[in-house]
Amino acid sequence: MGTYEEQGVARQWFDVADAAPLLLDARGLVTGWTREAQRLLVYPASEAVGRNVAELLTAEDAGRVPELMERCRREGGWAGLLTARRRGGVRVGLMVRITSALDTQGPSRWLVLLSELAESPGWDMSRDVLEQMVARSPVGIAIVDTNLRYVWSNAALAQFGGGPPSRRLGLRLADIQPGLDAESIEAQMRHVLVTGEPIVGYEHVGRARSAPLRETAHMMSFTRLDDGHGHPMGVYYTVEDISDRHRARQRLALLDRAGERIGRTLDITCTAQELADVAVPGLADLVTVDLLESVLRGGEPAPGPLSDTDPVPLRRAGHRSVTAKVPEAVVGIGELVTYPAGSPPIRCLRTARSWREEKLDPLGEAWADHARGGRAAIFLELGLHSVMIVPIRARGVTLGVTTFFRRHRQEPFEEDDLNLAEDLVSRAAVCVDNARRYTRERDAALVLQRSLLPHRLPEQQAVEVSACYRPADELTGLGGDWYDVIPLSGARVALVVGEVPGHGIDAAAAMGRLRTAVRTLAALDLPPEEVLAHLDDVVARSAREEGIEPGGAEDDSTQPVGSGCVYVVYDPVDGQCTMAAAGHPAPAVVLPDGTVSFVDLPQGAPLGVGGPPFESVELALAAGSTLALHTDGLLAHGDDWAVDADRDRLRGALERRGTALDLTCRAVVDALVPDRPHDDVALLMARTRILGADQVADWDLPADPAVVADARKVAARQLADWGLEELAFTTELVVSELVTNAIRYATGPIRLRLIRERALICEVFDGGATAPHLRHPRTTDEGGRGLLLVSQLTQRWGTRFVPEGKIIWAQQSLTDPSP
Repeated sequence: MGTYEEQGVARQWFDVADAAPLLLDARGLVTGWTREAQRLLVYPASEAVGRNVAELLTAEDAGRVPELMERCRREGGWAGLLTARRRGGVRVGLMVRITSALDTQGPSRWLVLLSELAESPGWDMSRDVLEQMVARSPVGIAIVDTNLRYVWSNAALAQFGGGPPSRRLGLRLADIQPGLDAESIEAQMRHVLVTGEPIVGYEHVGRARSAPLRETAHMMSFTRLDDGHGHPMGVYYTVEDISDRHRARQRLALLDRAGERIGRTLDITCTAQELADVAVPGLADLVTVDLLESVLRGGEPAPGPLSDTDPVPLRRAGHRSVTAKVPEAVVGIGELVTYPAGSPPIRCLRTARSWREEKLDPLGEAWADHARGGRAAIFLELGLHSVMIVPIRARGVTLGVTTFFRRHRQEPFEEDDLNLAEDLVSRAAVCVDNARRYTRERDAALVLQRSLLPHRLPEQQAVEVSACYRPADELTGLGGDWYDVIPLSGARVALVVGEVPGHGIDAAAAMGRLRTAVRTLAALDLPPEEVLAHLDDVVARSAREEGIEPGGAEDDSTQPVGSGCVYVVYDPVDGQCTMAAAGHPAPAVVLPDGTVSFVDLPQGAPLGVGGPPFESVELALAAGSTLALHTDGLLAHGDDWAVDADRDRLRGALERRGTALDLTCRAVVDALVPDRPHDDVALLMARTRILGADQVADWDLPADPAVVADARKVAARQLADWGLEELAFTTELVVSELVTNAIRYATGPIRLRLIRERALICEVFDGGATAPHLRHPRTTDEGGRGLLLVSQLTQRWGTRFVPEGKIIWAQQSLTDPSP
């Protein structure tokens, strides 16, 4: 078994009171035996005295005895571990110390002290060893008494401030470290003195006298020292400098905060301000963020660093200061920033490289040339002494610069600070570039969508209309909600609201295509359910041509597959309203007395996905009733369980309506959705009108060619009653041609109707199911000129089918009688 000396721990001792002594002569023979030795090794004195000590050891250690005796003679003693054999052969590990007996009167030469290794708590180290441990330890160690005054400390503690150990004696921590938060440290000491519970791993952060500009961090542990009676004598504590570890954690925490707080919106200015907010005060006392004007507009900067000849128009996009005075001295948000051509910010922009200056004094007035209100921002006056400038770059493009300042209360920026600033700006730069790209796309989509929505609602007398459109916020992006008001024949009007899935330019483009298709189908004067059926076929066919399967609309948002639409036709002659829906919320109806209800409208499948035929409902509306058509963004939820709650909210908003329809429309949207809703919102409100009896005249005519003359006469008399004699000639010609065609080519009853509103409308109803066609007859043809004359003498003409047959109509302007 190896000795402690061989293991590098020699010169150790143990308590004599716990040891079993015996005496050896110079040859290693046992000359003296004790009770303790007999208790330990079980041999009686008669068997032990006179024997060589090697006979009491195991075979492997017995051979070492001559060598050990020689070392004792040479060095005056020995200490180590040996293995003995008790009487009976049981092995026992021993801690052994041999020293000179200094007995010249007898044969004894060496005193041997034995202690059983298994029962001993260990060897106590000598004072020399302890002193070496505490003196050479890099960890600061100190002992204070119960009054918290220093009674001992090692030399390593001086590195934390307060002077050498001799200067500390009798003083307290606050005496030797003024300015340090001594109260919190002494509170830990008092807790240990009172409870006896050690405190391990206490972290203290502050500024020591040895480094007044730098924040330091120390790891401390406290243990109570007791006397032999268990009474507290003081506190033993250790101190370790963990400032580097603390700063590393701070840097990681700062980067974590940056990841959480920067880029929460897709607004460029907000993102720049978030960068400044994160960096103050964790990294700097003042931070400014300047971006190129083209970036703020969403433009595409030139790749790579800026050339030396390019102008550098910068605008302040964000700033943050630890004091209230500094923002007054810098350029305001959105204002132009002017730096001299050779100043550090311009150099960083052109070279795309960061720059750091520990001492700013010589540079203060040379580059701080930008001003507001004629007052130069002199950095020296503000106490700014250290600076870092980091270009904001993303995807190889320079977007601007971020400048970090420290005031006189902090230490200058170091290389590690610059590395941290570059990491911080690099993360923010991606968010700024994403916001720039989104700004450009959003602006383009908004312009596109606004250009596709009605710039003004058409003039007509069927309904009073008002619309409100509110785009989604910047996170979800612009959607494809739309609305339209389409005048139809017979003084009727079509009210349409729709929604295209998706966001951005693609959704806006798909919305434009869908709105164009609806307008085209509306010109055919089809019933609402047929309009939606044709529209569904158009969307599905277009999707098939693009290779999109039903249900896969998310793969290509340029296709309006899955869109919703509600189509309403209102007739002001009799107040009849017909509507159909394709995957869209049913309209609300506000009656003249203020009662709000929702139309029980059968819901057809969204456009392009297939499903059963669309169904329509017809209802009669009194004059002054209001239809409210809206997209689902007006309601907070899309869940089935929340439909009733959403309708209650909409009902409450509609019940609080005012007299002015445009104010009511905006008030409803303001009451139900925020300024920047999660989804686009479109609301179209239409207050119905009924044409008076003095605006409509109709006559039933027999299918007799002789009745044509009578039809011309009654039409002329009606125009005279309306004061429209200047339209009599054209109207008689139109009536003659349309009635003649009905008698010649159709069957069943014939009805003539004149409608006077913003235009004069002439309608002839018959029971036929075939539409007339406009022909261009040759000079030798005897017929075929009737509809040609009608088309040339009137503004518009056409045919619409009704369940009992068809109506051929022609329209003349009342503001401009000439065709």
